[in-house]
Amino acid sequence: MLGLAMLKRLACSLVGFKVRYNGQDHAGACFKWLFIVIGFAFCVGICSNVGAASDNGKSIPQCVKCHTKVTPGIVADWKASAHAENGVVCSDCHGSEHTSKKTVNLVKFPDENACGECHTQQLEQFLRGKHSKGWLALNALPVTDLEPDELIEGARGCGGCHNMGIKPPKERERLRKMGYHYSVNSCDECHTRHLFSVKEARDPHVCQQCHMGFDHPQWEMWSSSKHGERWFAKQRGELPESAQAPTCQFCHLPDGTHENHTAWGFLGVRLPMPNDKQWAQDRVTILKALGVLDPFTGKPTGRLEAVKQLDLARLTEEAWQRERKNMLGRCQHCHSASFAKKQLEMGDAMIQKADRLMAEAINTVAELYSDGIIKKPKAYTFAYPDFLYFMRTGGGDLSKASHIDQVLLTMFLKHRMRTYQAFFHMSPDYAYWYGWAMMSKDLAKIKEMAEVLRSTRKPADRDGTDK
Repeated sequence: MLGLAMLKRLACSLVGFKVRYNGQDHAGACFKWLFIVIGFAFCVGICSNVGAASDNGKSIPQCVKCHTKVTPGIVADWKASAHAENGVVCSDCHGSEHTSKKTVNLVKFPDENACGECHTQQLEQFLRGKHSKGWLALNALPVTDLEPDELIEGARGCGGCHNMGIKPPKERERLRKMGYHYSVNSCDECHTRHLFSVKEARDPHVCQQCHMGFDHPQWEMWSSSKHGERWFAKQRGELPESAQAPTCQFCHLPDGTHENHTAWGFLGVRLPMPNDKQWAQDRVTILKALGVLDPFTGKPTGRLEAVKQLDLARLTEEAWQRERKNMLGRCQHCHSASFAKKQLEMGDAMIQKADRLMAEAINTVAELYSDGIIKKPKAYTFAYPDFLYFMRTGGGDLSKASHIDQVLLTMFLKHRMRTYQAFFHMSPDYAYWYGWAMMSKDLAKIKEMAEVLRSTRKPADRDGTDK
């Protein structure tokens, strides 16, 4: 039907051209041309509906005929998509080798490069942004191998969001053999199959699936802020179309770019160290708990190289200032430069204050390791808290998990995140009650638990090792 529509438009344009070019006296020739074109279109229409089409291997009707029964929703989405409107058919993305139930194993599941054949600029931007590193970042965590496959490769849990990210060919093949062959493309995380809608990807709800919950509740913080409230009011028609209502995409993916970064990064750490001596010391303590610095020598570990390769933090002042400048530019679409600058500087100050509480809590738990009160799990590199094992604080052995370490991890990954991220997202309640106040409570609980552990446990060997 697409071919017929295109040929009809061609016929009309040819007729119009002949009339204009040869004048009214030659209208008969126009109709002759029209008859030829329509006849050709009719033949193509008949031929293309017999089994699989022979148009460069594009078996549109055969795919639609079968999949209308097998996956009707997919067919309906494709028919409503810009792809269908522009003649992009099943075989363009999935290949032409799968033509029946017997050859279903030959179907191609396209990765980002397939999308990049047409959307070159978007792919190039995506590769420069942090979303493209999602899968590699997940697999760089020591805790990943300890978690159920269904929550990783099965695209639920961590894998449900960190599926967004470039996967090397061997990794894609491994996933395919495990039966997780749908998890090979990042583009459809925001432009879901098979509509691949630009409008959908511009809606802040699309960000909600991943940017919510325990460790990064950006959706909750934005949607409860004045920014979010205005967007919802505008959607309800209660504000004029000209009203300013910034979305996630407006601030973090401006003008349709697919390259996304933030000044402070996900973990709220960066280099170089600040001039303030106490803050610099506190940041060193946090980097030790992240395993980036050796807790006893202060020297970089192999994890720092992973941080560099995965672009998890701004590692130079220039890189940080570039992202801060970009964000100030977005803020100034609505606010004065002085107001925006002051708000972001207060956010920086909240990171500093949160780091002070965080470092005190880390040192309290670290002393328990040093004194042998908490045994070092075999999987840990050092007798020191390790945030990258998340709640697996026994190094994978749940029977030996350290509860005080779990409270410490919650303080870092849940409440510290809320303290500064909510400030940047203009969410008062999250910044205080769900952030700063909870950090204060965590610190008090950790100190109390440390006293109880010291009074009830005998020290292990001096190296604190669980032998």
